[in-house]
Amino acid sequence: MTNALWFLLVGGLLLARGLTAPMLKRLPVTPAIIYLAVGLLVGPTVLNVFHFNPLKESALLEVLTEVVVLISLFSAGVKMPVPFSFARWRTPILLASVSMAVSVGLVAAFAYYLLGLPLGAGVLLGAILAPTDPVLATDVQTRHPGDRDQLRFTLTCEAGMNDGSAFPFVMLGMGLLGLHDLGEFGLRWALVDVLWATAAGVAIGVMSGAALAHVGRKLRGNPPRHKLMDDFLGLGLIGVVYGLSVLVDAWGFLAVFFAAVALRQTELKLASTDIDSADLDNSNPPQTDRIVPEAANACPDNDPAPTVSGGSLVFKEHLERLSELMLILLIGGTLFLDSWSWRAVGLALFLFMVARPVSVLVGLLGTRTSWPIRGMVGWFGVRGIGSLYYLMYAIQHGLPEDLALDLIQLTLIAVSLSILVHGTSVKPLMRRFWRYRRRLSTP
Repeated sequence: MTNALWFLLVGGLLLARGLTAPMLKRLPVTPAIIYLAVGLLVGPTVLNVFHFNPLKESALLEVLTEVVVLISLFSAGVKMPVPFSFARWRTPILLASVSMAVSVGLVAAFAYYLLGLPLGAGVLLGAILAPTDPVLATDVQTRHPGDRDQLRFTLTCEAGMNDGSAFPFVMLGMGLLGLHDLGEFGLRWALVDVLWATAAGVAIGVMSGAALAHVGRKLRGNPPRHKLMDDFLGLGLIGVVYGLSVLVDAWGFLAVFFAAVALRQTELKLASTDIDSADLDNSNPPQTDRIVPEAANACPDNDPAPTVSGGSLVFKEHLERLSELMLILLIGGTLFLDSWSWRAVGLALFLFMVARPVSVLVGLLGTRTSWPIRGMVGWFGVRGIGSLYYLMYAIQHGLPEDLALDLIQLTLIAVSLSILVHGTSVKPLMRRFWRYRRRLSTP
């Protein structure tokens, strides 16, 4: 496909998406399905106008998916409605740890015994497919920073953390394939790849996010001026936190997510302090005229004073939507008709129907999470851009070509079917879920 045709295709899609936005909201499918359909139409499946080879372009695709996941993780962290505490975050933590491990194990067993893959490749495939996606699952995730719905909070928080918690299993799979040093009896993997990289990533993220909130408040005024620079600060925080994490061998995805959480929650705490101080001053006003602090006019609760996190969120979400269109279009352009083998489709169905529901049930044993929420969480494990990143990461770190081609086909079919299956079921299931919730709340 020539550059001119590429501009026509992408520009036409953007125009169509913008002009038909109200119509798409009423359709029973998500926009991702439309992007995938266009990619399949112009790709080798139907018209064969263009073909994107992910093996040859793995370096480019790794960078693209890495950037998209980082932006999505920042957006997810900013939208967390409550500060971190184990009691409030227990469910998503269990999903991102226990359920993650169970899902990797089930997929690895399926790949080893039924698909004939080596054990290391099975573990790597499980790690690639286990994390849920913060990019494609927007219809079932937190929509704004004040959204306190338990289902959306659980799915958003899980997606924010498990893109980082999958990394130790990626390294384990690569180690079993001889592409990474696990140490004697796996000791290096446990100490460095699991304990150090996880703890350091969370610590870097929390400290960096909180520091930006305090420094921004001191240097930019309160409420902050120059709102157009919020986008610079948000992107700058992502870059600095991720760069620091890579330098010290910490998981950068976890760091960026927790940096966004810490930034948002610290800003809210500071805004709340300003409001309390203003209320205290106003309760005993002096006899002379005085100027009421602007913080006294800040909106309470879910609409606080202007913040860096809130100001940069809209821009990040626009980048998400644009990157979603481009990457899903490329996915459609990679697939041939024979890509849809029973082997690949069977793995995807096992992932959706067995591995995800079972891992959620195991992870949430002993919690007070309601069964309807467990069922919804067990179904909506959307796979997407994060899986592509881990696959490209493994290829760039020496995955043999024949094995890489096999994992590419298995992963792309799983992602494509996730877009189709979850994209067609999200709206009707969510409507039924809300009707059920309303019936319970009606006296």
